[in-house]
Amino acid sequence: MEGMVLHQRSQERKMPDGAGAAGLEQLQKGPPPSHQVEQQELLGEESCALEKGEQLGQGDMSTLEAAEPGKQLLNGTGSQGPPEQEEMPKGQDPGPTVLDADGNVASGEAIPRAFWRATKGDPEPSEEGRNEEALMGELSELVHKVVKSSTWWERYGVDNCIIALSLLILPAGFLCLRSDNTLPFLLGIFILGIAHHTVAVKATHLASHNALMESKTWGKVWAIFFIEVCSAFTVEQGIYNHVKIHHAYTNVIGLGDSSSWKLPFLNRYVYMFIAPIAIPILTPLVALDLLRNVKLATALRTVCCMFLGLYSHYWLLLNVSGFQSVWSPLLCMLMTRSLLAHPFLHVNIFQHIGLPMFAVDKKPRRIHLMSLGVLNLPRNILLDWSFGHSLISCHVEHHLFPHLSDNMCLKVKPIVSQYLKKKKLSYNEDTYMSRFRLFLHNYEELMVYAPPITELVGIQ
Repeated sequence: MEGMVLHQRSQERKMPDGAGAAGLEQLQKGPPPSHQVEQQELLGEESCALEKGEQLGQGDMSTLEAAEPGKQLLNGTGSQGPPEQEEMPKGQDPGPTVLDADGNVASGEAIPRAFWRATKGDPEPSEEGRNEEALMGELSELVHKVVKSSTWWERYGVDNCIIALSLLILPAGFLCLRSDNTLPFLLGIFILGIAHHTVAVKATHLASHNALMESKTWGKVWAIFFIEVCSAFTVEQGIYNHVKIHHAYTNVIGLGDSSSWKLPFLNRYVYMFIAPIAIPILTPLVALDLLRNVKLATALRTVCCMFLGLYSHYWLLLNVSGFQSVWSPLLCMLMTRSLLAHPFLHVNIFQHIGLPMFAVDKKPRRIHLMSLGVLNLPRNILLDWSFGHSLISCHVEHHLFPHLSDNMCLKVKPIVSQYLKKKKLSYNEDTYMSRFRLFLHNYEELMVYAPPITELVGIQ
């Protein structure tokens, strides 16, 4: 999951009490009044689709209540329930009703004006806005019918089986490393590397979106296991940055524009070929730094889970694989955990950077935002297994309906692609090598300098 380099974004977005995103501070002054209707919602527009029967693609409202930024990351705690409200002096207007990032009622000062919902006195949405809401609602109904008619095996079983097989094959990988022959040893590295990325990327990604199973309680348990034990990252900060920011504000400048993956001090060759090897080292270090923003109990749990995962890997290499020195298991851990680090880094930049970017007060409605700012790569057996369809060939579908599992994203892909093309909406697709050449040749423009803001006017 998009964990490691999110440290840069988290450092830039410090919210009150040291837990969240200062990137939102720039929104506090509010946009010009003329754009107020366009800015009404991250969730306002999504609720229209919900009213039409859609419960799949609405910004991951039910994803791990433990990571709700409106309740926890704004104040650095994980307490449940709505925050206490201060009494307003008599006669003072409390301001318009607004919703926080999770759709909860908050005071007018709690979140930026850009997220205020329309009040009774505000102008009605334009005909164009209503048409866009109708498009998302119509597409949601089509997808909902497919999901409703699908079996449990299609919705969850296929992906859970892939993850389970990856865990079951781990002993074979550790035993292969006992061999003195080169071929079995390399096979062990390959097995452990594929298994690690399957649980640390695919399973972590699905767990962050609560797409592994219907039970939210077990979903939280597996999220802690996959994100903290297997990936050595922190659940709360990982979900906040990926689900609450990246998905909610896809390609919105300063928020979900994937700029956290940019390291402008590195040249193109170091970034594209060498830097990915450092991801397994930097990930736990970044996670430890982010623990300053969570409660003490949460920090202790995360540290224990991270230590359990890393030490278990090290212990198995010593006692099962038969490594003798202190440093050889550490080197082997680096090799297995960085086996697919290059495509992992590449995929995270290929699918968003270089596509249209938007200012927060000029962003289009949800269906246009996702169709314009997300790109699908072709199917690849190795990456489909290790990363999942939602991160490779069905990324557009995943951003429109983030609660769907990888297998369900693949199943609804023909419906989504046909619908978007029928309605003359963008459906971005490109090959891995084409994007690789694009980034290598235009590295400064795409990864060093700020991208241009695209203003959409009169979308039909």
